[in-house]
Amino acid sequence: MKYLIASDIHGSAHYAALLAQRFESVGASKLILLGDILYHGPRNSLPEGHDCQSVAEILNRLSDKIIAVRGNCDAEVDQVMLNFPIMADYAILEAGALSMFLTHGHRWNPGNLPPLKACNALIYGHTHIPELSRQDGIFMINPGSAALPRGGFCPSYAIFEDGIFTIMDFDGNVISNLDTN
Repeated sequence: MKYLIASDIHGSAHYAALLAQRFESVGASKLILLGDILYHGPRNSLPEGHDCQSVAEILNRLSDKIIAVRGNCDAEVDQVMLNFPIMADYAILEAGALSMFLTHGHRWNPGNLPPLKACNALIYGHTHIPELSRQDGIFMINPGSAALPRGGFCPSYAIFEDGIFTIMDFDGNVISNLDTN
């Protein structure tokens, strides 16, 4: 199976539309959203193409293919606009021998790990900085931010297929990859 993983859209219809296009063009079976979908948050500037209603419309077309978790900027009022659940703090996705703990990152992150075993993966967002690493046998995966990147990075997302995580920019360039096999 192929998954497209994204975080921190923050209400950008521009980047939500690009994510939907990438999801279709790469042939992914699931779109994993790691929170902060509609609201830009009080500390962030407005992202390009800020339009929460359009973001909801774009993503609702893919609702049967989305697995989402709640970010620190997501609220119950956001759930009203979306046709897929976003209020869970985490989800667990099994992919072969790899068990993925999906979360936003404001609660569980590399500095505050949930109970994980070796060969598991923590998939998180929140920092807006892409990361692919392995710490004490745990894979740490952050796709960066789709709309409001930090740390000199560009907007990004990740693809997971055949045990390999690849972080991409929206021009189709590979930023980094990690083989979990």
